[in-house]
Amino acid sequence: MKKKRGSRLLQTLLTFIVLIVFAFPFVWMLLASFKTQSQILSTGQLFIFKPTFHNYVSVFKEYDFLKFIWNSFLVAFGSTLLSLILGLPAAYAIARHHLQKLGLLILVARIIPGITFLIPWFILFSKIHLVDTYTALILSHMLVGLPFIIWIMISFFEALPTEIEESGLIDGCTHHQVFLRIILPISGPGVITASLLSFIFSWNNFMFSVILAGDKTKTLPIAVFNFMSYSEINWGALMAAACIITLPVLIIALVSQRYVVSGLSAGAVKG
Repeated sequence: MKKKRGSRLLQTLLTFIVLIVFAFPFVWMLLASFKTQSQILSTGQLFIFKPTFHNYVSVFKEYDFLKFIWNSFLVAFGSTLLSLILGLPAAYAIARHHLQKLGLLILVARIIPGITFLIPWFILFSKIHLVDTYTALILSHMLVGLPFIIWIMISFFEALPTEIEESGLIDGCTHHQVFLRIILPISGPGVITASLLSFIFSWNNFMFSVILAGDKTKTLPIAVFNFMSYSEINWGALMAAACIITLPVLIIALVSQRYVVSGLSAGAVKG
């Protein structure tokens, strides 16, 4: 009993330490968003200080942050939707027809660093005058989102018994109807998981946006540069902007946690 209690105590202590290490940066960011510049730089006002909402007012009033939020949402939603439209049928075909070579090719495209495609993308979009457009950002984000969705859904579709499809075909459904009316509805957790992870990737993406976005299509990760200058960094506004960027992802993660867990675990079990 003493050994079990000691083991549990040690496990609790280690969990607490890990939690502090990972949670402290977020807590510091949240607290700093309600501080003035002098309070942030003062070590004596880490937790005890007089809060202010000036940073959040400044972010929305002086920097037009609503525009950047809309740009990020539009790009993330568009890239995720198009990736689902193309990726779900592709994953289903690969899973059911055992197209290992095609799956391997998609895996290679997923493994290659995105920066490898950055210059070719920029040259191509410059030639056809698509730089600083939503189309360029959506297509570039699909470069990672589409293979990601395909690879998540391949294992999920492989786990579904073929008897379900055969029953639909016997009842008079076509292959397309079986996919749309039977396979997709019962694949809900997998589709939700793939969609959310693809959306979060696009929402947080910096690399493609810093090259392909402009004044009209600037997204949130790029907008934080507005708070940096050669002389100083506006830490208060920067932390407020960081909290605004993090909040949607945090809400999505908390709301959809059970779907993500069930989707990933269902895709990991062959049935």
